[in-house]
Amino acid sequence: MLDAISTDRSWERRLAPTGLFVLRYGLVFLLVAIGIMKFFEFEAIAIRPLVEHSPLMSWMIDAFGLRGASALIGVSELIVGGMMLTRRWFPRVSGYGSLAAAGTFLVTLSFLVTTPNAPTGFLMKDLILLGAALYTAGEAFAAARR
Repeated sequence: MLDAISTDRSWERRLAPTGLFVLRYGLVFLLVAIGIMKFFEFEAIAIRPLVEHSPLMSWMIDAFGLRGASALIGVSELIVGGMMLTRRWFPRVSGYGSLAAAGTFLVTLSFLVTTPNAPTGFLMKDLILLGAALYTAGEAFAAARR
């Protein structure tokens, strides 16, 4: 019995594709869930200090108000998640969505240096998400070439 388990390596071949599936669609889920939350007042209030102190985003509150800026960020997250979701049919679109997600996570990581008393532990997860977005972008663009 033990010999049969040790010689059957089919599970090893399924690990990478399964991991990639979880990586991509986990990112999609997070972007969509977080994007939806941006339409609620509690989330707009929560991101206010991050956006206010960001040289890249502070203009948004003056231009659109807090709720408008939060909603605009939410719309962009929903679009990016939707683009990534198209991997099966439009891998190049998915690749660009993953690159946009990577940009999102870079901006979020920039809050670590622009926001006084930034929630460091909370924001550090975006380093992992950045890696996931870059990996899924590379895979999607490779698939588009095939």
